[in-house]
Amino acid sequence: MKPKVYFSRVITPENAVRIYRAVGMELPGRVAVKVHSGEQGNQNYLKPEFLRPVIEDAGGTVVECNTAYGGERNTTEKHRKLMHSHGWAELFNVDIMDSSGPDMCLDIPEGRVLKRNLVGRNLAHYDSVLVLSHFKGHPMGGYGGALKQLSIGCASSAGKALIHSAGYTDDQNIVWEHVAPQDMFIEAMADAAYSVTEYFKGRIVYVNIMCNLSVDCDCCAVAEDPCMKDIGMLSSSDPVALDKACLDMIYAATEDPGQKHFIQRVESRHGAHIIEAAELLGCGSSEYELVDLDG
Repeated sequence: MKPKVYFSRVITPENAVRIYRAVGMELPGRVAVKVHSGEQGNQNYLKPEFLRPVIEDAGGTVVECNTAYGGERNTTEKHRKLMHSHGWAELFNVDIMDSSGPDMCLDIPEGRVLKRNLVGRNLAHYDSVLVLSHFKGHPMGGYGGALKQLSIGCASSAGKALIHSAGYTDDQNIVWEHVAPQDMFIEAMADAAYSVTEYFKGRIVYVNIMCNLSVDCDCCAVAEDPCMKDIGMLSSSDPVALDKACLDMIYAATEDPGQKHFIQRVESRHGAHIIEAAELLGCGSSEYELVDLDG
């Protein structure tokens, strides 16, 4: 049976709760809510006030990991300061999952590129996950959605280095001297995403919010302004189906003057390859049933 992807054109804090609840899964135990904290200077990231109702409905702890590049999120001290300045820590309990080592290692015997994924050690504190993703472009991955949140998003600084170098190094100080060929990087992201889905098998809900559709990620301090009109919110228990549905909606938006620019970013980075690679691993299905909640 094809996985269901739920869709609504209405982008409001209250409707984020509705789209999350549409999946019909009660997340058990201690819930990690994966968000993107937004790099200092970025104007497009989803703000904590917008996500507050759905995070409170899930009863979860906001989780993030440090980056592997310069900026305001590559050390725990700076990242915590940013979480305060962006308002996350004022509204929620926040856990920088790789704030202390050693990292948690998830083995990936089936991995095409990576055989291990390094995630923040505090991921072990949680029983289930709500993945809240701002769907948008990405300067390296082509696009960012649920699969990127699972892979790069849950990886520690060392794990991010491992993904970007396709397994060559987990040292964030030298990773950018060993950046992997593009398809290997995309496949490494798929491997890492798969490892997290396996760890929390059947205990993850995904929500993608298609607004502020810039070709750049929320990790960019200087990001392009959105080039496409807002589309809506989607949810699923299948991250492959969810990301595929979002990309299908981008390709269907032929009347939007910014569509070609967005698609150029995706295709120039082979962004859709993560969907193929993740599906081959058994991370989900690219075939889905779209359920329109607006009737």
